[in-house]
Amino acid sequence: MTFSNNPPPYPEEPRDLKTAIESLRPRWVWIVSLGTLIASLGVAALILVVSATIASVYTIAIFMILAGAAEIATGLSAKTWGRFLLWILAGLAYIVVAAFALAQPLVAAAVFTLVLGAGMLATGGVRISLGLHLGAPVRGPVLLAGGLTALAGVLIVAGWPNNSFFILGVLLGLDLLFWGVGWIGFGLRLRRL
Repeated sequence: MTFSNNPPPYPEEPRDLKTAIESLRPRWVWIVSLGTLIASLGVAALILVVSATIASVYTIAIFMILAGAAEIATGLSAKTWGRFLLWILAGLAYIVVAAFALAQPLVAAAVFTLVLGAGMLATGGVRISLGLHLGAPVRGPVLLAGGLTALAGVLIVAGWPNNSFFILGVLLGLDLLFWGVGWIGFGLRLRRL
């Protein structure tokens, strides 16, 4: 059911990826603008790194509150008392930790940074272990990725707690910067099509 006689701006069902990408070509300016905005936010986060760290903590806390509420809602629909209590307690734990993070963002940044470093160290170890069991063409890149991830984890853990004020902000800034540059590149590529 359509409410207007104008055709949709995109084809109803693109037959292939090329058709879908070609339909985005007239919007390349908007895509480059979006990329510029995102990259600018990344640069701002790298300049205001402590503020970006606090913003990261607040974002994590909000998602923890949402996850806690979802677990409580799941617990309310549980059929047994054991599962009911387990889901409710887990949801309340999420909400309590999130409330602490909102009240003490710099202390929470220290905890999140330590967990991030330990997680990266463990992930790097697992990637190295898996890479040792892979065949020749894939082994090198997997070992390299594992080594770099483990090295980043070691650097984060070794610098903890002094680096807690800026690690999350730097990672947020770099992520936004690279993501924005990717959108800019995509938009400019569309322009050249």
